[in-house]
Amino acid sequence: MSWKRIYALFVARNTEFFRDRTALAWSILLPVLIIIVFAYAFTEDNPEKFKVGLTGSNNPVVAVQNFRSTRFIKFIELNSIDKNLEKVERHQIDLVFDADNFRYWINKTSPNGYIVEKLLIAAFNNAPQQLQRSVVSGDEVRYLDWVVPGVIAMNIMWGALFGIGYVIVRYRKFGVLKRLHATPVTPLEFLSAQILSRLWLLVAVNALIYIGMDLLLNFRMHGSYFNLFVVFTLGSVCLICCGLVVAARISSEEVANGLLNLFSWPMMFLSGVWFSLEGAHPWMQKFALILPLTHVTEAAREIMIDGAGLVQIADHLLVLSLTSMILLVFGAWIFRWE
Repeated sequence: MSWKRIYALFVARNTEFFRDRTALAWSILLPVLIIIVFAYAFTEDNPEKFKVGLTGSNNPVVAVQNFRSTRFIKFIELNSIDKNLEKVERHQIDLVFDADNFRYWINKTSPNGYIVEKLLIAAFNNAPQQLQRSVVSGDEVRYLDWVVPGVIAMNIMWGALFGIGYVIVRYRKFGVLKRLHATPVTPLEFLSAQILSRLWLLVAVNALIYIGMDLLLNFRMHGSYFNLFVVFTLGSVCLICCGLVVAARISSEEVANGLLNLFSWPMMFLSGVWFSLEGAHPWMQKFALILPLTHVTEAAREIMIDGAGLVQIADHLLVLSLTSMILLVFGAWIFRWE
């Protein structure tokens, strides 16, 4: 294994990327546009789906049952109130209602919570029972703060999958890999150079995006920047290895594009990037734990929102590390030059 050859391939790939001005500009502008839209548009509007955590749902009081029968609200049965108040702060649940004691908790910055509170008050309008209103304690989380880690993780996913998978397939299609096969370069050296090239580009580009957007929108960041760097770096490696598996043997750009979309779209919608899976079907929540993007997003949120350390997110790091090793070994094993 020659580091000199790896470095030569690394420089060549970087030069190719920077010469493609359109791809470079789009990789920077896309996440910026998404974050701006969510900062100034969706934080003002009411999402279509509401979630209410509920205890005492069997209370026979008419007002409780009237509220319980409200359409377009997902009621989630809770075993404990205190353990779920954090979910109200994070906008994972819009309102928590203790039907036995006629008390409810909301996040005053949540547009969802505002609507659900009005529906709850309307249900108790003519009832003899009096509602007790409580606002969640602690530093409340804006939807913008909650969605930003997922948007950055999603941008890493697109750059990793298509920046590796699509490029290697294109190399194979146009005979670049065939020419490299005639040189002393080994598959391990070639794949290592591709991983290192894409890794530093992903980390550098998304670091610049984070810094620039933080200056503009002032994200919530209670944890360590080093820990966040570790999460995004390890997540980048894992997602790059996913792209390598797709590109290991395929020579058709159309097939590669379909497979990469097959990987990316479920992750984008089922990894909790845009909305919480709280209250979703149990099989969907379990399936989401298989997806690397879920662990990148959740670990980043725990660092940025809760100030979690590496010990607290060790489970996410372990999954990403094991997945990376398995995919890398498998991708190198099935790789072919032609």
